[in-house]
Amino acid sequence: MQDKNGRPDPTRGRGASHNPPNRYHIINREPFTPDPEGTDLSRPSPITRFFPDTARTVLTTNDSPDIGPGQSVNPYRGCEHGCVYCFARPTHAYLDLSPGLDFETRIFFKEHAPELLKKELARPSYRCQPLALGINTDAYQPAENLLGLTRRSLDNLLSMRHPVTLVTKSSLVERDIDILVEMARLDLVHVHLSITTLEPELARRLEPRAATPNRRLQTIRTLSDAGVPVGVMVAPVIPVLTESEMEHILEEARSAGARSAGYVLLRLPLELGDLFERWLEEHVPDKKAAVLSAVREFHGGKLYDSRFGARMRGTGVRANLLEQRFRLQVRRQKFPGLTSLRTDLFTPLPQEKSGKNILKSLFPDFS
Repeated sequence: MQDKNGRPDPTRGRGASHNPPNRYHIINREPFTPDPEGTDLSRPSPITRFFPDTARTVLTTNDSPDIGPGQSVNPYRGCEHGCVYCFARPTHAYLDLSPGLDFETRIFFKEHAPELLKKELARPSYRCQPLALGINTDAYQPAENLLGLTRRSLDNLLSMRHPVTLVTKSSLVERDIDILVEMARLDLVHVHLSITTLEPELARRLEPRAATPNRRLQTIRTLSDAGVPVGVMVAPVIPVLTESEMEHILEEARSAGARSAGYVLLRLPLELGDLFERWLEEHVPDKKAAVLSAVREFHGGKLYDSRFGARMRGTGVRANLLEQRFRLQVRRQKFPGLTSLRTDLFTPLPQEKSGKNILKSLFPDFS
C-alpha cells in the first residue's frame, strides 16, 4: 500500500515492511498486489510463527577485537522485537529466509539450549570465562515469556557458579530478578539495558515490540535497587535521528542507577542497508537523505565499513567527536563502572547418566 503522497506504507506493529531478497537466492519473488493504487486494501500485521531449532551445540566463541575474545549463547534465532536496525537480521539468510519480515515473524528456538549449555560447560577441556547470553538476538524477546529458555539457562549457570552478561531491550528481565540477585551476590552477572532513543514515538517505529524507553529506565532502576550490577548501552547511535540524544540518555540512565555505559554506531551490513533505506522512506522521508549522508560520513563514503575497529565506531572527524562527547558525559555523570566478574567459583555439574546406564550399574545383566 501507499499513502496519499505515494510513499510506501509501513506494516503495523513491525519494524520491516517487506522481505528484501535473500542474498543466496538466484530467483526472488515479489508478492502480487491486486490493487496497484493501494486505495482499498488493509495491511494487517503478519503473525509470528515459532519453530524448534535442533542445534546440537549452543556455545559459540569469537575472537573479535571489537568486543574482545569471548563466548556466547543465543537461545533464539530471529527476534520479534522487530528493531529495523538489528545487525543480526542478515543471519536469517542462513535459514533460507529473508532478513526483513521473516526475521521478526519466523522465530527459531533452541528447545534444549539449557541442557546443551550445561553439558558443554562440563567438558574436562572447558576453561571458565564470562559468557554473553543473547548477544545476537534478545534473550528476553516475547518468546521467552512462553518458553523460558533464558531463565533455565541462567538457573544452570547459577548452579555452576558461572559468570554471565546480558544485554536486553526488554523489561522481562525483571522476572528473573531472584536468580540475578543470587548471581550478583557472588559477582557472577552484569545486565545491560540497550536504549536507542528516549522519544516514545520514534522508539515505537524503530523497535515496535521492545519495551518503551521509560520502561527500560524503570528496569535499570529496579535491578539497581535490588543490587544487580546494571549498565546502559546507547545502541545503536543513528546519525541525525538519535545522535543528539546521547548525553540525555546517559544522564537518565545514570539517574536510574546504571553503573557503566557504552555505545555502538549504527551498522548496516548486507541486506540491512536496503531494509533501513526503505524504513527511512516510510517513516521519515524528509530526513532520509541527511541520515544516509551522515552514515556515509561515518564510514568513509560507504553505508557500512566491516573492518574491525571501524564497524562499531566509525572513522573520521564526526566519529571522533561522537566518542569525545560520550567520554565527556560519562565523566560528568560519574559512572563508577562495574566490578569484574568472578571465574574462580566455577564448579561444573556432573553429567547425568541415561536411565539405561543407571539400571546397568545396578543390574549388570540388564540389557
